[in-house]
Amino acid sequence: MRVNGRRECASDGRRPRRHPALHLKCALVENRVSCPASARERPFAFGENAMISATRVAGLSLAAAILLGAGAFNCVQAKPLMIVGLDEKLLWDDDGKPVLSASGKDQVLIVDLADPENPKIAASLPLKNSVVGPPVNVAIDPTGTVALVADSVDVVKEGDALKQVPDNKIYVIDLKTTPPKLAATITGGKQPSGLSFSPDGKMALVANRGDNSISVLSVNGTDVKITDTLSMPDSVAHVAFAPDGKHALAVRFPAHKISVLDIAGDKVTYTKIDLPAGQWPYNVAVTPNGKIALTSDNGNAGASDGSVDTTSVIDLEAKPPRIIDRVVVGDGPEGLAISPKGDLAVSVILRGSNMKNAFFHEKNGSVSVLKIDGKKVTKTGDIEVGGLPEAAVFTPDGKYILVGNYLNQDFSVLKVDGTNVTDTGKRFQVPGHPASARMGPN
Repeated sequence: MRVNGRRECASDGRRPRRHPALHLKCALVENRVSCPASARERPFAFGENAMISATRVAGLSLAAAILLGAGAFNCVQAKPLMIVGLDEKLLWDDDGKPVLSASGKDQVLIVDLADPENPKIAASLPLKNSVVGPPVNVAIDPTGTVALVADSVDVVKEGDALKQVPDNKIYVIDLKTTPPKLAATITGGKQPSGLSFSPDGKMALVANRGDNSISVLSVNGTDVKITDTLSMPDSVAHVAFAPDGKHALAVRFPAHKISVLDIAGDKVTYTKIDLPAGQWPYNVAVTPNGKIALTSDNGNAGASDGSVDTTSVIDLEAKPPRIIDRVVVGDGPEGLAISPKGDLAVSVILRGSNMKNAFFHEKNGSVSVLKIDGKKVTKTGDIEVGGLPEAAVFTPDGKYILVGNYLNQDFSVLKVDGTNVTDTGKRFQVPGHPASARMGPN
C-alpha cells in the first residue's frame, strides 16, 4: 500500500485404543507434548530442541509418565494457523491522503483456522507492523513453530505533526509456547517488507525497500540470525522461494522487474536475470510444482488509478525464465495467493476503495479469480469483498480463501469448489485493521 493512496492425541478411529503407556505417540519437547508427525502429515523439525522418539516414549511406564506432571501434557489437535498484522497507525481521508496516528496500538494475531468458517484468535502480541508495502511482511515457517514479522514503517512526532519513517526491526515469534510469544527482535535492513521462508525452513529472505537490499537469515528454531545482505540495483518489495529451494524471485517495484536469485547452501546470489513485469510489480507467488510464478503488477506505485492492471505469468522451466503472458485483472492488485493444489490463484484488487472522492472509487475491493491449467492462466471472475482488501490466504487443504479487509476490520471467507469460488457471506471480525496475513502449514 502506498502511503499516499493506498489429537489431545487420539486414535484415528480405525484402530482400537490401547493402553495409554503403550499407545502414546506424542513427542516430549521442552516439557511439552506435541502431536506426532502423522497429526500434521509431515515430520517435525524443532531445530536445536531435543525430541524423544515415539519408540522411547512408548517404553515409558504409565507411572513414569504421570510423574512428568499433568501440566506437561498439552497435546492438541494440530490446527492450521494464520498470522495477521494489524496496523492502527494509518488511515486515509476522502482524497486518499494519509491520516496518521501515533504508534502503540498495533497487534500481530495468531488465528486458529481449524474451522475456516469460524476462525478463532489464539493469541495477540503487541508488535508494530505496517500496511505500507505488500501484505506479505509476516510469515510462518514450514514446521509451523516459528513466525517472522517485518516492521516496515514507524510513525513519529516531528514538531506538532506526525510523520512516517522507515523502521528496521524483524520480530521472531515462538509458536511452540502457549500462548505464542516474542522470542527475539533482530535489527535488519531499512524498511523490511515482503519476506519468505525457504521450503526447508532453514533460511528466510527479507526484502528491504529502504536500502535496496535483501537480508539473508539463518533459521534454527527461534535462533534466527542475519548471515548476509544482498545488494540490489534498486528497491525490492518482496522475495519468494521456488519449491526446490535453489532459486528465488525478487520483486523490484520501481524498476518494474522480477529478478532471479540463485541459492546454494547458505549463499544467495543475484544472477542478473531480470524479467520485465507489468507496471509497479508488488508481489510474487510460485505454484507448488514450481513451473510458473505469478505477480501482482499494481500499476500506480501502490495505489488505484482507475485503469486495469495485470498479473504477469513467469515460465520458470524456461532457460532462462521468461514472462509468457499477462492476465488483465482489476484496478490496483496487491495481495496474491496460489492454492496449495496449484490450480487456482486470486489477485486482490483495491478498486480505489480508500479514495472516496476519486472518479474511480468503489466502496469495496474485490478478488480476481485465476484458473491455472499448466502454464495457461485465465481470469474466470471477480468476487466483491470489503474495503481496501490487502492480503489473501488459502487454507492448507485449498478449500477456503480468507481475504483481509483493512477498512472493515474483518476477513471475507470464500469457499472453493474445484476452481469455482463463492462468498460464504461470513466475516471474521478482528480487533483492528488487517494489513497483512500469511498461512502456516497444515
